[in-house]
Amino acid sequence: MPPPSIAQHSPDKLVLFLQSRGLINTAQAVEIAAQFSPKAVARHEFLLREGRVSDEYFFLDYGLLRAFATDPDGNDVTTAFYPSGQVVFEVSSFFTRTPSQENLQALTDCTGWCITFAQLNALFHARPEFREFGRSVLVQGFAALKSRMLAMITASATERYEQLLKSSPEVLRHAPLKHIATYLGVTDTSLSRIRAGGKGPAHD
Repeated sequence: MPPPSIAQHSPDKLVLFLQSRGLINTAQAVEIAAQFSPKAVARHEFLLREGRVSDEYFFLDYGLLRAFATDPDGNDVTTAFYPSGQVVFEVSSFFTRTPSQENLQALTDCTGWCITFAQLNALFHARPEFREFGRSVLVQGFAALKSRMLAMITASATERYEQLLKSSPEVLRHAPLKHIATYLGVTDTSLSRIRAGGKGPAHD
């Protein structure tokens, strides 16, 4: 099913997301959502390119994006996948107003809702409930990042693949295997062996 057109775009998922942590009631969520603008990102299009300052706080309600950085040999390495229902932005660049070292690219046609850095800060000052919501989102994001860092040390490649399959099956449906391999820290060959059910953990 293709994403809804911008003309048909409804903020219902954004409203539900704003209510999801129990910090914002329905009326407040509707008022806050009205400050966001609809945005479409076509497949392969960049939401953010390396070297630019991240200035959009983007709620993704349809599609899949990935974050990636470039290593010294010129290879791109996937650092995150963003399925629908998540906020997508480069946290460090966004809050420090410095050029990003990461790229954000759509793997499918995507639609969502966005506000700028200036608009976000105005909302944080005007709406204490939204400020607490934003803090909750950041804490959850940092906790997830720490879990991923530890998994790269403590879990086998097979275990990391199985966790990705369990938590984000849409990634396995829409992301090229080469992107999944770099995200898991394995070679394409090792990932193929894991997917085929090869015995023993893959280490790369």
